[in-house]
Amino acid sequence: MNYYIVAGEASGDLHASNLMRELKLLDKKASFRCWGGDLMKEQGATLVKHYRELAFMGFTEVLLNLRTILKNIELCKNDLLHNRPDALVLVDYPGFNLRIAEFAKKKGIKVVYYISPQVWAWKQSRVYKIKRIVDKMLVILPFEKEFYDKFKYDVEFVGHPLLDAVTAIPYREEAVMTDKPIIALLPGSRKQEILQMLPLMMTVIPSFKKYQFVVAGAPSQQTEFYEHLLKDTDVKIVYNQTYNLLRQSHAALVTSGTATLETALFAIPEVVCYKGGTISYQIAKKLVKVNYISLVNLIMNREVVKELIQDEVSPANLKNELDKILDTSVRKKMLVDFVELQQKLGGAGASRKAAESIYRFLKT
Repeated sequence: MNYYIVAGEASGDLHASNLMRELKLLDKKASFRCWGGDLMKEQGATLVKHYRELAFMGFTEVLLNLRTILKNIELCKNDLLHNRPDALVLVDYPGFNLRIAEFAKKKGIKVVYYISPQVWAWKQSRVYKIKRIVDKMLVILPFEKEFYDKFKYDVEFVGHPLLDAVTAIPYREEAVMTDKPIIALLPGSRKQEILQMLPLMMTVIPSFKKYQFVVAGAPSQQTEFYEHLLKDTDVKIVYNQTYNLLRQSHAALVTSGTATLETALFAIPEVVCYKGGTISYQIAKKLVKVNYISLVNLIMNREVVKELIQDEVSPANLKNELDKILDTSVRKKMLVDFVELQQKLGGAGASRKAAESIYRFLKT
């Protein structure tokens, strides 16, 4: 079968690539045309556009780049129509993908959505549109099935693919060579958020001289970009080694996003921090209807990891919270909670379950 897959950021590239690997085991004639990244390309995809050209963060950033976004949407529609796959598989990235889903549905192309848009967080009315334009919805968070049930929309919970991803990459001890215990800095993958978060994270360095700080470099960013931010410091950086970095770390400062869950699955105590543009943050604050910003706390439905948001992301608060997770009862409690978190996520095999569900759906 011919699969057309759209993923718009690094995490989508990871999960889509694992899905593709499992689909190839089921469907020996599978071919893939994709919007995504290097991991999808490694699975044999014909890459139409790389996600580094698609990632815009926040309301104001989207507005500033609206012409580029609309141009990409039209390119995707035309390419989809020209190639007419057996299935369109959309991975998260809702602002873009819901438009593509609506177009594909009108053109008679089967639409599968893997990793639901976070409609439970804001603009819940989008569920009615999703019901109309998505033929098969696969969700990865345990509370999402219950959420969709309230709208009488039957979705399938396949478990979280990160449980597979964190064990799939072989351990390389040489990822970071240092005699000091490591504190990992995960400032995000988009240029805007890295510029915002990394300098703030680095303000704590003088207070923790016994530790080596190491940045997880985003594969979508150039080396020169980080060199400018890290000059005159002894901070190390690794690229395409985030999981191996986490395996070696004692604690982490993490920008909100998928990385908060990845860090927890490696049992690394963390402080979650997020600071966006003022206008974007104020708009989001009025629209978003969740109690937490980190996936860890959302899944557990209570505060497991400390969240420092917007003005709370100060050097003093970062130092104070990092102190707590290095060697206190807070650290021990967090590690216990991380065990419960893994149990809630449904066990291993999410990528395989998703592939089997998609393959069954297309064969019926």
